[in-house]
Amino acid sequence: MIAVLTDSTCDLPPDSARQLGIHLLPLTVSLRERRMLDWQEIDPDAVYDHMKTGGMATTAPVEVEAFVRKYEELLQTHDHVVSIHLSGKLSDTVRHAQQAARSLDGRHRIHVVDSELASTPLAEAVMAAQATVQRGGSHLDAVQAVQTVGEEMFAEFSVASLEYLRRGGRIGRAQEFMANMLGVRPILQFSHGELKAVRRIKADQASSDMLEQLRARFGHEPISVTIAHAGRDSGRINALRTAVASSGLNVRKGRVQLIGPVIGAHVGPGTYGFMACPMA
Repeated sequence: MIAVLTDSTCDLPPDSARQLGIHLLPLTVSLRERRMLDWQEIDPDAVYDHMKTGGMATTAPVEVEAFVRKYEELLQTHDHVVSIHLSGKLSDTVRHAQQAARSLDGRHRIHVVDSELASTPLAEAVMAAQATVQRGGSHLDAVQAVQTVGEEMFAEFSVASLEYLRRGGRIGRAQEFMANMLGVRPILQFSHGELKAVRRIKADQASSDMLEQLRARFGHEPISVTIAHAGRDSGRINALRTAVASSGLNVRKGRVQLIGPVIGAHVGPGTYGFMACPMA
């Protein structure tokens, strides 16, 4: 038997992960000096409401000791653990997983993977690994599934406000001022484990621009599409659904996934994006 373990920044709600047979370890979110477990003790909208009123949210990785306990538990009932985590360039979580694995006698049965991803792309990689295991694949097949998703999927994001990137030190106050004056927003992609701005687009054109990029990448190829959104804004989410439906993409499967507390603490409420993967 093979266990697939990930961390809460995949943004799969714990109940959904449990139904899929995926094991989760939570990162930590701190609001007003109160530490809470990501997704377990705090809801995404609680973070966004706090940030909208000017509050700060900080985050912390999964500790080594938590990994040790989880690995010991899983190795009692599984032959291997495939442990897939948030990009090492965004968090120390994957390094803590590696450190924990090295400390155990069963280290050769633990396979730690730096996905170089986060949020919906990480979820896609983890679900692909779990589906591979459920089909009878080996731990090596599961690791390969993660790598394949990273190569084949295409995901872009944009932010509703630059304020939160500025608060987190990712852009300066002058950059925020100029972008707001021009009405532009960055389009963000994962590149070698980092979330980087690849271009800047007028705010009201960002969603159509991202969908055009998906059309350029996949054409009429059958794809699955995930809409990611930071906050339960039903009107905005429905508008994004409508945009996908009218985009001309050959969408065979679609879902909506909330961006969770830890990731949301860094990008802010209203952040959204589209991710697509080719259908097998």
